[in-house]
Amino acid sequence: MLRPVDSFPAATLSWCITFRTWGLIGLVLLLSGCATFAPNPPQDQSNICEIFREQPTWYDYSRDSQEKWGTSIATQMAFIQQESSFKSHVRPDRKYYLGFIPGPRPSSAKGYAQAQDPVWGEYRDQAGSLFARRTSMKHATDFIGWYNRRSQQQAGISLTNPEHLYYAYHEGAGGYRRGTYRNKPHVLRAGQQIATRTSRYQAQLNACEAEFQCRRFYQVWPFCRS
Repeated sequence: MLRPVDSFPAATLSWCITFRTWGLIGLVLLLSGCATFAPNPPQDQSNICEIFREQPTWYDYSRDSQEKWGTSIATQMAFIQQESSFKSHVRPDRKYYLGFIPGPRPSSAKGYAQAQDPVWGEYRDQAGSLFARRTSMKHATDFIGWYNRRSQQQAGISLTNPEHLYYAYHEGAGGYRRGTYRNKPHVLRAGQQIATRTSRYQAQLNACEAEFQCRRFYQVWPFCRS
């Protein structure tokens, strides 16, 4: 004869509650993108060689994006440093009312590349996949490459001009053509910083890239990528 639910032993009921609790915790961690397990930002963000020594797979991702879309590794890394300081789950700060009541965020930007919801949706539809994540360096570098190729096509910006690529990245191709960035000192300053950082990163990478091209046991010179 079946017993009613309220006659279950207390130990069984306690086990069920515990299982459900841990299940909910696991779901929250999954939906949060496992921020706890994201890599720490590089300690020395002024040197691309040190960045890749800490995170060698980032070299592979940015190299793949460069080969696919044409934006240099140095430019990709300069963009990401500017946008997120290599923090995987960073988002714009919320507004607070009366100093303690949380309000909305100023934009939906998220992740390494600080891509907003609408353009990230376009990227996933056109070039990425349903599983592309803004908190993944692999997808962030691919997104930057894709976006800059689109800026080249829509606004005629050279892929070797990181300053103006950034203006289009920030303002969109339409805003770039209208020159909206010219009235925004913080955007102009960021674009200039991008250009300076790209030049420095490129010079550094020229001196150390070989160690990332041939670091795996099956990669033997002269058959490594060059």
